[in-house]
Amino acid sequence: MIAHLVRYGYVPFMILALDGAAAAVGASRVSPVLVAGVVVLGIGVSLGAERVLPFQEAWNAPIEGDDSRDVVHAVVNELLMVTSVFVIPLLVAVIPWDSPWPSSVPFLGQLIIAILIADFGITTVHLVSHRVGWMWRLHAVHHSIRRSYGLNGLMKHPLHQTLETIGGVAPLLLLGMPVHVAASLAGCVAIQLLMQHSNVAYRVGPLRLVLALNECHRFHHLKWPGVGDVNFGLFTLLWDRVYGTFSYDLMRGFTSDDLGIAAQPYYPSDYVGQLLAPFRAGIGVPTVPVPAGAGE
Repeated sequence: MIAHLVRYGYVPFMILALDGAAAAVGASRVSPVLVAGVVVLGIGVSLGAERVLPFQEAWNAPIEGDDSRDVVHAVVNELLMVTSVFVIPLLVAVIPWDSPWPSSVPFLGQLIIAILIADFGITTVHLVSHRVGWMWRLHAVHHSIRRSYGLNGLMKHPLHQTLETIGGVAPLLLLGMPVHVAASLAGCVAIQLLMQHSNVAYRVGPLRLVLALNECHRFHHLKWPGVGDVNFGLFTLLWDRVYGTFSYDLMRGFTSDDLGIAAQPYYPSDYVGQLLAPFRAGIGVPTVPVPAGAGE
């Protein structure tokens, strides 16, 4: 009974209840810090669901202490998220034109607009990170995973997270996005990353081909050059279809042997090592993955 609830209720709960809670924080204009509490609850729900209905039972067990490392990644990156929200009013204040932000639209509508615009920006930066060498070296930290579970979504080099944040938020800042909308957006991004990487065998039916959830995102983490160069979307798979990077195979299975970076099987697994890896010769994966289909 519980497994059935997780299978069909996990995604609706994360979107309706937790994204809804993040939206409520913004709509009520209380402290943006409360969004961090929503994210912590989301982490707890995700980890619990992974125990009840795992996609891969083996992925619930730590590999080389990656659980404690990923907690550090999550804490650091969420602190950066909260800090960036407080900086937004200062950035918006220096824009030398009147804000065209649709403030008259109901708050939920404003949040949906922000999500759609951020989805384009973050997806595009993500794709470019697989094409430009120095960006790939930063992004490679995220691809070094040996198992796919919720906290992987928050496991990023802070410099690469900053690049993705800029890509997603810069257009919104130019439009004059209010800080309370930014706070809710940040919460929704974190919840989406948890769902996208979660080790939960949930079902969403045909929506798996529309929303950027774990069933399609696992293909992005296949370790071979070109093969994993697909499904870059954060919230949706719309831009992957536009860019020609969408990929899905219903019969494809996944194990830890499929994940990681084929060119760097001994990529650093500790937090400090991963912070330094992009700047160390011979460790930071200097080659960019070959786009899928290249040379065919």
